[in-house]
Amino acid sequence: MTLLTVWPDTGPETVVVRTSDPVEIADHLKQLGVRYEQWPVVPGVTKENALEVYRERVARVTESEGYVMVDAMEMTPSDDPEWLEAAARARLKFLAEHTHDDDEDRFFARGAGVFYLHVEDRVHAVLCEAGDLLSVPRNTTHWFDMGTRPDYVSIRFFHDDDGWVGDFTGSEIARSFPTFDALMAGR
Repeated sequence: MTLLTVWPDTGPETVVVRTSDPVEIADHLKQLGVRYEQWPVVPGVTKENALEVYRERVARVTESEGYVMVDAMEMTPSDDPEWLEAAARARLKFLAEHTHDDDEDRFFARGAGVFYLHVEDRVHAVLCEAGDLLSVPRNTTHWFDMGTRPDYVSIRFFHDDDGWVGDFTGSEIARSFPTFDALMAGR
């Protein structure tokens, strides 16, 4: 279940908005310039087949938004110490508040992750699950949490071949808000 939670950026003590209604989520995010869509969930999607499974929808987004690079990535939990260390390093990088010179479009074909959008004096946490497409406009201050045991397949869209390039703000704000794991546990 997709979930939108909005707090003042001073902390999560006061919930301003909390909804799992896809129409309300889309309407709220549209006011921020964020596109949110739900696509059908197809069982058995992997990094290797995601682009083919969602070929028509990917083509529509690529064409309408002018993307030049699209890829799929997969995180599947493992007890391998090397995997756990790599996942922890990646998580720390994404948990730092940042912006991009490009839109950040992600479609979750499997699993879940949370985008935290820091817009004006609010933090908008969008818990995305399988079937969710979220487009964070360029220069929007945000961070992402995939949890302590990341488990997802996502399709990523880029306007240039450099892919994911973050401009980190240096803010510690992400430490003040519930993590992916806390949001999942509190649904």
